[in-house]
Amino acid sequence: MFALSSVGGCHRSDCSSRCAYLSSIHDKSPAMTILRGCSTCCFAPLQTVMSERLLGRSMRIHGIVSSGLGRAHIFMSQEHYQSQFKTIIGGGAWPGTLNVKVEGESLIQYKKLRVSAGLEEGEGSDIELHPVKGFDRDGVSFGGATAFLATIESKGASHDCAVLIPDLTRHEDVVEVIAEVFLRESCSLVDGETVSIVLE
Repeated sequence: MFALSSVGGCHRSDCSSRCAYLSSIHDKSPAMTILRGCSTCCFAPLQTVMSERLLGRSMRIHGIVSSGLGRAHIFMSQEHYQSQFKTIIGGGAWPGTLNVKVEGESLIQYKKLRVSAGLEEGEGSDIELHPVKGFDRDGVSFGGATAFLATIESKGASHDCAVLIPDLTRHEDVVEVIAEVFLRESCSLVDGETVSIVLE
């Protein structure tokens, strides 16, 4: 539990509103001092940063839309998977995935999801995961996967989605995204365009 105390006014020279100054936040660690201004120009950005750092459960991945091999629909259309997707994302998933190639810091963040999914060793993520169970049909094994709820943002619009990491995937730098809608069409996306994937 945090103890908050407020005094004084805004310390920003460009803000004429009366604001609060958050002088201390106490938990088990040493006290921190954070400047807080008015809710319009000062407080909201700081509140967002503070929440992300304290909770450690927010992740933003940037990447480039790319084409896959076109085989995802074979797996995505299976009823065994679709019934689980309905529970995870609230409805059936479009029978295909949107591939997003990542590098740099975004690749580092994505690898944390892969660690949480059990595909790599290292530091995992605090993002909640949703297991997708595999199954056997007519002597053919369909592997499991791990899903992470997210939002994809592009061109000022956003759509609910999930990052899907198959247990047997060969993609180490490509994020596979699923949604109830055909994302390429809904977001008017073509190869080479940049998108952001936000996980909380």
